[in-house]
Amino acid sequence: MLGGLATLVVTFATLALPAAGGLPAATAAAAASTAEVCPGVPLPQLQSATSDAKLNALFTNYGNDNSRSDDWTGADSTYSVRLPGGSQAWLFSDTFLGTVNADGSRPPVIEEGGTTPFINNSFVVQHGGRLTTVHGGTAANPTAIMPPPDSTHWYWAGSGIVSGGRLQQEFERFGSGTWDWSWKRNVLARFAPGRLDQPIDVQPLPSSANIEWGSWQLQGADGWTYLYGVEDLGLTKYMHVARVHGPSLLGPWQYLDASGSWSSSEADSARVTDGVSNEYSVSRLGDVYVLVTQDTTELFSSHVVAYFRCSPTGPWSNKTLLYTTPETGLSGSYGNANVFTYNPHAHPELGGPGRLVISYNVNSFDNTDTYKDVSIYRPRFVDVQFAPPAAASTSNG
Repeated sequence: MLGGLATLVVTFATLALPAAGGLPAATAAAAASTAEVCPGVPLPQLQSATSDAKLNALFTNYGNDNSRSDDWTGADSTYSVRLPGGSQAWLFSDTFLGTVNADGSRPPVIEEGGTTPFINNSFVVQHGGRLTTVHGGTAANPTAIMPPPDSTHWYWAGSGIVSGGRLQQEFERFGSGTWDWSWKRNVLARFAPGRLDQPIDVQPLPSSANIEWGSWQLQGADGWTYLYGVEDLGLTKYMHVARVHGPSLLGPWQYLDASGSWSSSEADSARVTDGVSNEYSVSRLGDVYVLVTQDTTELFSSHVVAYFRCSPTGPWSNKTLLYTTPETGLSGSYGNANVFTYNPHAHPELGGPGRLVISYNVNSFDNTDTYKDVSIYRPRFVDVQFAPPAAASTSNG
């Protein structure tokens, strides 16, 4: 998110994770192999985490294709949802459109005297290996699919879910504040899959407790849809959990309170855990649920970590380092102290048994870096594979 260098909403670091409470590595590995998420359910064992070459190439090639002057060349947030009919919608916040120069740079945005259109949210729809950008307005004058209500506010994308054949997407309204922006309220926009360039309607969502509810949604096997948010206090961020019965997010919400019960009052919503990023994911992995997040307990972190539990509401445990983003900081692949990574989450519809596909975003504290090198402001995709439980126990047995 570029508005006001938006990504001061995420705070990370380059500190190393200690192995299992400071134990020697071999001892830590042995301890992990016998750990349980809950009684009788073993902790998933990380097997590998590697760059997803196919997805990374798909977006690189598409972003560099100058066949149109109003399509995607870079964005962040990078949520996704499978649409009715099988196509894939990628949901983005701040988005560069336009063309890319031969040297891998882009012209400045129109507001700064350049030719690059810049909008606060967009869709990219994937049909097989073909991508198509969806925005509002016209090709000559593109606008956000959720345009700002006035010149001092804008909408950033949250997660999405399909209900009744419609895409429901949470958006968070922002405006001026401490870091040139601040959260204002949550809304729900509903889109027809065949007409994604403008919402059918926009409805208010709970917004009275300073919780940004767009972090994630999970349809549970118990008939409830779980909604995940963040209470962003700057350097400290807390997870909150709510739920609504059925797939529609417009039903009565219930909030997980400090006793572990459900309350009808948003004021009772309890802090489940800290250390989460503004965007994260909770998804099913075999018999357990896995929380994927940037490690915001560290300042300017390059660490994507996971926590596990047998319940979609936590409490979360068994912190596991999944991936270290290679782009971050002066020692990273750009050799640029201003480059950072943020807001990783899973794409469950692209995974499989023991496998998660995770994305994260890349940005710079120096806005001109995203003009000089278009690759800085594009998502990265990672394949994370966990060993099957039997294989994990055999290899460590």
